Amino acid sequence: MLNKAILMGRLTADPALRHTQSNRPVTSFALAVDCSYGKEQQADFIDIVAWNKTAEFVCQYFRKGLLVAVEGRLQTRFWEDKQGNKRKSVEVVADRVYFAESKKAEPQPEFAPTEMEVPFEGTPDDDLPF
Repeated sequence: MLNKAILMGRLTADPALRHTQSNRPVTSFALAVDCSYGKEQQADFIDIVAWNKTAEFVCQYFRKGLLVAVEGRLQTRFWEDKQGNKRKSVEVVADRVYFAESKKAEPQPEFAPTEMEVPFEGTPDDDLPF
């Protein structure tokens, strides 16, 4: 049997870390995954759940709008809501979550040499530590 999901999309909100009653870290978030057909732009919103170190990593480094890749498996859950109605949800349980775009360039100050800087005065024959 094979149950593997690989998705790439943008986070729809900042993920928030929670803990179960047994103090197990967990986070849930949704990915907006492009599913354009022809000229029509559409997106599917896929629910993701991450546990333990993966949940902590996601909450520490990922924010709304960030393009991420998720590798995991599909899980179906059944439960009863407060009114006694039977409910079903399908979500991806994330095994791995990756950055899918480079970090946006932050403005850097222009280089301005100071008096403290000393130019390199070595020669190619100097002993280097490598």
